[in-house]
Formats: sequence, C-alpha cells, structure tokens
Amino acid sequence: MAIDTVDIFGSDQVGIHLASVGNILFHPPELPSPDLEKITQTLGLETCAISIGGSNLVGALLSGNSRGIAVADIATEEDVDKLTSYGDVVVMEGGVNTAGNLLLVNENGVVASPSVPHEGLEIIADVMGVDVMATTIAGQDVVGSLGVTNDQGVLLHPDVTPEEVISIQEILGVPPMVGTVCFGSPYVGAGICSTNNGALAGSETTGPEMNRIEDALGLI
Repeated sequence: MAIDTVDIFGSDQVGIHLASVGNILFHPPELPSPDLEKITQTLGLETCAISIGGSNLVGALLSGNSRGIAVADIATEEDVDKLTSYGDVVVMEGGVNTAGNLLLVNENGVVASPSVPHEGLEIIADVMGVDVMATTIAGQDVVGSLGVTNDQGVLLHPDVTPEEVISIQEILGVPPMVGTVCFGSPYVGAGICSTNNGALAGSETTGPEMNRIEDALGLI
C-alpha cells in the first residue's frame, strides 16, 4: 500500500481530475508519462484514458463502483459507450450532473447529495447495486468534494456533524475520520484520489495530513 503526492496539469486538485471506480482508474488522456507512471504505481489499478464531454475534470464528472457508474450529461455517446464496457451507466441530467462532486461511493453504499432528485437516487441504487442515502457533509451538499472513501475507511470534512457521521458510517460500512489535504483544505474529496491500495493527494499536502489520510483509508 502506498501514498504519494502529485499535481495534475499544475493543479493540486487530484480528486477532481482522477476517478477510481471499482478496479479501474479513469484519467485525462493528456497526462504526462511520469505522472501517469506515479499514479499507476501508487493507486495500483488498471487505467483508462477518457475525457467527459471533452473535459479533463474526470473525477468531478464521474463516480461509481465495480457494478455501475454515474456520469454527467455532458458525456458524449462515445464516452458512455466506453464507460459501458466497465459497468452499467446512469447519466445524471440537469443541474445535478457533476456525479463526482455529488456522490461518495464505495462497494458498500452511496452517499448522495440532497440535491439529487429521489428518482435519481433510485436509479443510482439500481445501477450500482447498493443502498443510497442522501445527506450533507458539514451542512454542504457537494458530498463528493467533502469526503473520500474506499472499502476500508472514509475521510471527511472536519466540520462534519455527529448526525452526518452516523449516517455516512451506516451507508458506507466503514469507520469515518476527519482531516484535511493540501495544507489545510477541508475539501478532501477534491484533493485526494484513493483506492484500496493507495492514495494520491496534491503536492501541498503536509506530512501530518498524509498520515491522517493513511489512517483513515486503512493504507498502513
């Protein structure tokens, strides 16, 4: 198991650019070879180069587990066809389409933003084959940006409430911890991409933050 730091296209928002879905890591096509090599070695997944509707913000627009994938409606037909080879796909439409920002997913469950309509939650549950619960994190609805999870743990925004923690632990089936990334940012989902094998954070992430990420995600 490994943890490391990297910037992607000069940005420390690793979780916005990379999407760990089941055993596949989706990443922008134009990644420099040294960065891609570091990402592959650290996260330990098969990789798939993809843009979503021409955007490199793959992690913000895509979320899922080994059974199914949710993607923003800017995805082209070609994008959806490519994703379908890795699982069932649901296209999130309208003003609640940034799947990576609005969903926190592992193999046990999905924490969804309260902004996702009820019928959308039902479709996501069916596609990903797990229970879905809508809740905020620290009172905010961009739950995918405010938490990062794998099948061993979940790291959350430091201001998460006790009630939110109980709901998140129940649906994801893993113990929650709180922490920051990139020298104090509470947007841990935006700043970290994690798998069961490793985690990558932005280059400004401090040693104590790295230790906390390791502990929270069971990577020690």
